[in-house]
Amino acid sequence: MGLINYNIEKYSPQQLVAIPLVFLIISLIIVALTMAATGMPVTPGIDFSGGTAVTIITTDSREQLQATFAGYPLNDIGDVNDGKFLKFGTMTDAQYQSLSELISQKYPDAKIDQIGESFGKSLQSQAAIALIISFIGMAIVVFLSFRTFVPSVAVILSAFADMVMTAAVMNIVGISLSLGTTAALLMLIGYSVDSDILLTNRVLKRQGKLNDKLMGAFHTGIIMTSTTLAATTALFLVSWFGSVQVLMEISAVLLIGLFADIFNTWLTNVGILKWYVLKGGGK
Repeated sequence: MGLINYNIEKYSPQQLVAIPLVFLIISLIIVALTMAATGMPVTPGIDFSGGTAVTIITTDSREQLQATFAGYPLNDIGDVNDGKFLKFGTMTDAQYQSLSELISQKYPDAKIDQIGESFGKSLQSQAAIALIISFIGMAIVVFLSFRTFVPSVAVILSAFADMVMTAAVMNIVGISLSLGTTAALLMLIGYSVDSDILLTNRVLKRQGKLNDKLMGAFHTGIIMTSTTLAATTALFLVSWFGSVQVLMEISAVLLIGLFADIFNTWLTNVGILKWYVLKGGGK
C-alpha cells in the first residue's frame, strides 16, 4: 500500500524506540552545553542578546569588512540584496558612537538598528514564557483528548523530542534564536502533535490488526507531512535566493522540525503505542 513500505511488525517496541532515544540523549547534551554557555537552549541572536545590526550597500568582501571593523565585536556577516548584513555584539556607548561615525563616513546609506542588552533579556524571558505556556497548553489538550496516560505521554514525549532535536541541530548548523525562529518553534509545537494525534486515533479508536492500522496511519500522515515539507522547502529556496534572512531562518527551522517529527512520530510514538497495545491497552 503506497510508495513507501512501512511494515514494522517484525520490530519490537524496544527496537523502535532505541535509535530515537539515542538521538534524544545526544540532543539533550548539546542543548545543555549551549545553555551552560549562553543561558539559553539555543544560541541567542541579536534580538535576545542585544547588539547592533547594520545593513550596508557594498561590494566589499567578508575579509575586507572584517578588517574594516576589526576593532569592534563583529559576530556575523550575512548577504542581502546588493550588500551585507552585519551583526555586532554588545558595546559600550563610546564604542557604539565610534562605530556609528565609522559607518556614516564609509557607508553613508547604511541602516543601523540597535537593541539594548536589557531589552534583549526582557525578550528572552517573554519568549521562554511563550514556549512553556504553549507546550503546557498542548499537553493539557492532549490529555483531555485521550484521557489515557500512556498514549498521551507518547504524544507529548514525541513533541518534546521534536523541539529538543530541532534546538540541537540549530546549535550545530549555527541558526541563532531570534524572534523569527521562536515563532517557527511555536509553530512546530502545534504541527508536531498533528501526526501523533492522527496515529493515536487510528490505533486506539479503530478496529483491525495493529500493523494494518499503523500502515494506514503512516501513509496518511506522510502525505500530510510531505505537502508541508514541499511548501516549506519552496519558501526556503525563495528566501535563500532572495537573501531574505528572516524567512530563510524560519523555513530552515521548520524543515529541521518536520524531519525530526517524522523520526519521532513513526518510531518513538509508534514504539510506545505498540508496547501499550501489546500489553492490553486500547481496544
